[in-house]
Amino acid sequence: MNLQTADIILKITTMLYFTSMAGYLLFLFKQKSIYQRTAFYLITTAVAFHLVSMIIYTMSTRSVPIQNLSQSLSVAAFFLGSMFLFFQYRFDLKILGVFASVLLFVIMLAVLIIPDAPVENNAILKGFWFYAHIILVFTGEAALALACGAGILYLLQEKGIKTKSPGFFFKRLPSLDLLDNVGYTCLATGFALLTIGLVTGFIYAKTIWGRFWSWDTKEVFSVGSWLVYAALLHLRLYSGWRGRKSAIMTIIGFLIIIFVFLGVNMLLGGHHQDFTK
Repeated sequence: MNLQTADIILKITTMLYFTSMAGYLLFLFKQKSIYQRTAFYLITTAVAFHLVSMIIYTMSTRSVPIQNLSQSLSVAAFFLGSMFLFFQYRFDLKILGVFASVLLFVIMLAVLIIPDAPVENNAILKGFWFYAHIILVFTGEAALALACGAGILYLLQEKGIKTKSPGFFFKRLPSLDLLDNVGYTCLATGFALLTIGLVTGFIYAKTIWGRFWSWDTKEVFSVGSWLVYAALLHLRLYSGWRGRKSAIMTIIGFLIIIFVFLGVNMLLGGHHQDFTK
């Protein structure tokens, strides 16, 4: 097995994500459980294929597939799919699959479109603290993406309840309490993982550059996004910021994460800009 095999499997993975998205959209419109079950099995298979592709790449190159923008997005999609499966098992919130599958396909489509330019193995992108940092940050951000999805669903359902004619989403979405609880669990989980991920990143920086903090642009913005979520959790727990306010803030928080992941590296540079070349 070689890089060509990994690339073929990744393309199959993208097709599986696409068919899963089609299944979830059919479920959204037709409300037949067979579409949801099929879509769920497809997304489960896609995540498994995705993992196989990453393993083959790692074995072939002796480096994790996170050397450029295309690979970084692919890794982000894998952890998003994995976290979706976890929360689907935890809450059985079937409609969340619509958001997850659409986002997964969009990311993977970008992966195929963006050139996967050959890169030289970077000796510093290895070691326990690096791998721990990558896994924790990506899983944390994946959970926060799902919190954003739950927030969007909450706002749609709330709008349906408040209007005289409930509309398209009212009968297709669960109660506001369930959406709020799922959003909070995703938020709390993502924040905890992101926190530990930042700590491991500081330790990794110490081992590589000899200092925990260097005022790197990505470091500053990452801590800034962490503070946004910390403030949201504090307001939710101690100031009653539940429901609509929490949903809006989770959406804003995820938009900030997208900017930190893409915008900071591309526009402002820093230690992490290699991941988005």
